[in-house]
Amino acid sequence: MKTLQSSEITVAVRALAMSASCDLEPDILDKLLAARDREKSPLAKNALEILVTNANIASREQIPVCQDTGIGVVFVTIGQEVIVEGNLEEAIQEGIRAGYAEGFLRKSVCDPVTRKNTGTNVPAVIHLEMVPGDKLRIGFLPKGCGSENMSGLVMLPPSAGIPGVEEYVVQKVKDAGSNPCPPVVVGVGLGGTFEKAALLAKKSLMRPLGDPNPDAKVAEIEQNIMQRINQEGQGVMGWGGVNTALAVHMETYPTHIASLPVAVNIQCHAHRHKEIEL
Repeated sequence: MKTLQSSEITVAVRALAMSASCDLEPDILDKLLAARDREKSPLAKNALEILVTNANIASREQIPVCQDTGIGVVFVTIGQEVIVEGNLEEAIQEGIRAGYAEGFLRKSVCDPVTRKNTGTNVPAVIHLEMVPGDKLRIGFLPKGCGSENMSGLVMLPPSAGIPGVEEYVVQKVKDAGSNPCPPVVVGVGLGGTFEKAALLAKKSLMRPLGDPNPDAKVAEIEQNIMQRINQEGQGVMGWGGVNTALAVHMETYPTHIASLPVAVNIQCHAHRHKEIEL
């Protein structure tokens, strides 16, 4: 058995919250640079150069890469041999609360009815999964709502098939236009139930950028959607070009014979996310 103190978790999440807003992961920067190098549109190419420069300044000065520092989405994978001494959820919430305060990050979380800001950027949305082993893994995804608001879910009839799935995803990105600050990362959840599809789409965004689904058939669908999105020509910030999307990540789950749930969760070009294993 492995014992972890809740205070250790708070310290780790605090660091994740601050780092995620200021330091983009190397896979994102690599994709932005590659997009810049293959872009033919002068306006879009210049925009990509600005995005890379902005990311470098944010990391060097330790200031947020974007003023919308998001609502916290946390994926916790806890081994069955791990014992947490203390309250796991409160430890995570306290880590986010501390990180946003000490990092001078914008507090964006409010009551959905009164719209009163909580003033702390908590509560975050926490997803917990039990797995074999003695490790605790925490993934932090601060989700800005310029992109989150462009997401959607549809319950297609099974007769729509994969062509219907691809059409829905492509149209969803097309309808989003410049709102999610493209080039975007497109998370797709296929199967399960209404809520499972949405979770799959969100969880897919934690995958290393551009890594294909291990299932060759699903990877082919990802590639088809990616090509179709970029052929639409909306491009960087809606200014044209061939880089509307940096990646399409799809996750699947078995579903009912009478159902075909499809969820799309769009992520902006910054694609802030961090992970730690304790």
